[in-house]
Amino acid sequence: MIFPLTHTKRNQVLGSSNIDLPSANTGMYQLNIHLKSGINLAVRDRGGTSDPYVKFKIAGKEVYRSKIIQKNLNPVWNEEASLLIQNVAEPLYIKVYDYDFALQDDFMGSAYLDLTRLELNSPTEVTLNLKDPSCPVQILGCLLMTVTLVCRETDTRHTKMFLRRNWTPSCKVQNARLLGAHRSDQLWRGVVSVTLIEGRDLKPMDPNGLSDPYVKFKMGCQKYKSKAILKTLNPQWREQFDFLLAEEKDGIIDITVWDKDSLKKDDFIGSCQIDLSGLSKEHTHKLDIALSEGKGHIVLLVTLTASTPVSVSDLSFCMLDNEGERSEIAGKYSLLRSFQNLRDIGIIQLKIIKAEGLMVADVTGSSDPFCVIELNNDRLQTHTVHRSLNPEWNKVFTFNIKDIHSVLEVSVYDEDRDRTADFLGKVAIPLLTIQNGEQKAYVLKNKNLTGATKGVIYLEMDVIFNVIRAGIRTITPKEQKYIEDEQKISKELLQKNYYRVRRCIMVLVNTGRYINSCFGWESPQRSLTAFLIYLVAVWNFELWVIPLMLLVLMIYNYCLIRSGKDNRFSSMQELEESLIAYEEDEEDKTDKETERKGLIDKLTALQEVGVAVQNGLDEVACLYERVKNTFNWTVPFLSWMAVFVLSAGTIILYFIPLRYILLVWGIHKFTKKLRNPLLIDNNELLDFLSRVHSDVQVVHFHELNQESSQGMMTFKKKNNSG
Repeated sequence: MIFPLTHTKRNQVLGSSNIDLPSANTGMYQLNIHLKSGINLAVRDRGGTSDPYVKFKIAGKEVYRSKIIQKNLNPVWNEEASLLIQNVAEPLYIKVYDYDFALQDDFMGSAYLDLTRLELNSPTEVTLNLKDPSCPVQILGCLLMTVTLVCRETDTRHTKMFLRRNWTPSCKVQNARLLGAHRSDQLWRGVVSVTLIEGRDLKPMDPNGLSDPYVKFKMGCQKYKSKAILKTLNPQWREQFDFLLAEEKDGIIDITVWDKDSLKKDDFIGSCQIDLSGLSKEHTHKLDIALSEGKGHIVLLVTLTASTPVSVSDLSFCMLDNEGERSEIAGKYSLLRSFQNLRDIGIIQLKIIKAEGLMVADVTGSSDPFCVIELNNDRLQTHTVHRSLNPEWNKVFTFNIKDIHSVLEVSVYDEDRDRTADFLGKVAIPLLTIQNGEQKAYVLKNKNLTGATKGVIYLEMDVIFNVIRAGIRTITPKEQKYIEDEQKISKELLQKNYYRVRRCIMVLVNTGRYINSCFGWESPQRSLTAFLIYLVAVWNFELWVIPLMLLVLMIYNYCLIRSGKDNRFSSMQELEESLIAYEEDEEDKTDKETERKGLIDKLTALQEVGVAVQNGLDEVACLYERVKNTFNWTVPFLSWMAVFVLSAGTIILYFIPLRYILLVWGIHKFTKKLRNPLLIDNNELLDFLSRVHSDVQVVHFHELNQESSQGMMTFKKKNNSG
């Protein structure tokens, strides 16, 4: 959109053919803006007025925001701002909004300012007509401003001195972030990650005694709104939001809970606040907050993270690198102190060092990468390294281990101020596979962890834990993860789970055929051998033989592994390739989600049934695969634990009659709830198996080397071309 100019500069800019236009590729420019006023802006409030403010954007990133003028359609801002410009070919995008404290700000119009048509070092009076892109014919008012484009030196020190001398107090906070961006530093100094879990006993607002609650968050100019949960007083949201802290200051998050009403204005349920000054950093806090001016509670997880990076030299002073402190921590988790604090399993320290060869996510040919580290419900984040495909974070994180079978997930994203961060890659690392103190390069994988993507991330990890406490924790229920991917019906996933279940069933079918072949004497030698073994086994059978035979099977497989004859991963690449083939269409369909709500509503019932069938197939397949992988030593810690239990079971069943064992077991089961009414009933065997990796998880956690990742990407390209 070409902006109309007024005053004498109009003819100079649009009419002269000898203007020395600024180059789009060289030098550093400064754009001085004097935002004067607005004329006849659009009405967005019920009182026939608006509360307008102006946003300035370059290359999709917000670089300045004006103050808010209350209840005025002809506002006078009289503000000055100085913006650093690296590429004048990028137009300046101006958007006007009506501020609304409780609801989403209303759009009032937008316009583009073509910087290449400005005369250098000369003030230009500009009148911008505001329009709505969906209806470009209608004029929504106009903005009056004076702009001056100045060619500056690229010297950072000179730029810093100029900005310090010329910036006005009104634009200091906003433009300080832009200065940081041009110095290759982060645009923000900290991140507040808020996970909205649930609400309890909320106030009923509807005639049926229920509500349709949703939550609004506000911190400064940043606002979020959760989804509405229909017809409940105890909603389960499970949503996550990130707030950016420009100066790593303490702040206040305002929270309001509303009841959604499609016929009239939404009803207010209650409100509360989170004072960030009382929360420690680099730690996840679980908060249960009572609502004021209303009834009920909301439960949240809040984490303050992503402060300034530490230098490489500071990494040598990490807690676990100091021999004295490491010995002290190791003593805390020694076997002699196994029963002092059963819930304190151990500690892990993670160093996010750097990444290399990341995917290009921006039109400038680079990315703004940052890392998100997740361990169960703990979620921390690094700072952003701007305009780099080989970022160095040099950031250290420490987590308390609640379950040694947890998986550490490290995801790399490209920061985008106006849209959801772009995914660049991910790795999933089971804690039991970590080799202490070793700096290791991990090939990044795609979202589903089934194939390689571009880039390598360098990590160094150190884990200290108590084996006894970890073993006891293994037979208790797993910690519930609050934020998980939404379950959707997927033809590809259904097909994949079908083949997994069919693989399990075929094992049983082939075993049955083999036994029937023995009964049918298809091979006399084999049938005679099986008959003699059956007679001897039945004649000499005792109950303790069952765990003994399972123990023999585990020892046999362990010997195969030690001798190098293990074939657990012989079909690993085949399984990875099949998972990649199934996920290709799934990712494309996710990016093309439609907004036809009527069709979605009609398919809701089918969606629920399909998800239930899909998950049922997955559970059946996982149960078989986990039993198989227990005996295949896929997770050595669990296999050794099974060896210990089977050995103990063999000895107990050998020396103690079965009736006494069943009597003790029955008394324990019948009196467990009486002895502890608050005890959560569980199945120790299923809890144990839930820690064993299924075949899909084995693929997810399987480390890729650079050669295999290149081969996988070649296969992916061939698959796409086919």
